[in-house]
Amino acid sequence: QVQLVESGGGLVQAGGSLRLSCAVSGRIFSINTMGWYRQAPGKQRELVAVITSGGSINYGESVRGRLTISRDNAKNTVYLQMNSLKPEDTAVYYCNALVVSAVRVLPYDYWGQGTQVTVSS
Repeated sequence: QVQLVESGGGLVQAGGSLRLSCAVSGRIFSINTMGWYRQAPGKQRELVAVITSGGSINYGESVRGRLTISRDNAKNTVYLQMNSLKPEDTAVYYCNALVVSAVRVLPYDYWGQGTQVTVSS
């Protein structure tokens, strides 16, 4: 079984910073793409940022320049450093990982349970 456990969400004032972490555990053979998505109330889930195992990165347009994704392959962990936060960044942030594991030998998309980020004005 593969699990994604997120941490680091919370309440912050506009202009502040937060750092999200997501650790992947289980009988893992390899992790391809890791990333973050978010969903605000009444809106569709949208891409925040993704990073491949080789370090290639793609950001959503709304966060480019303010948020930074990184990963520690030795720890199977992906991070999201969020700076200059705005009230419109308020959402539930979900971790995603494309994993090859003992349970599913083909790459399979796993999701975390989500962590709430609230930015007050």
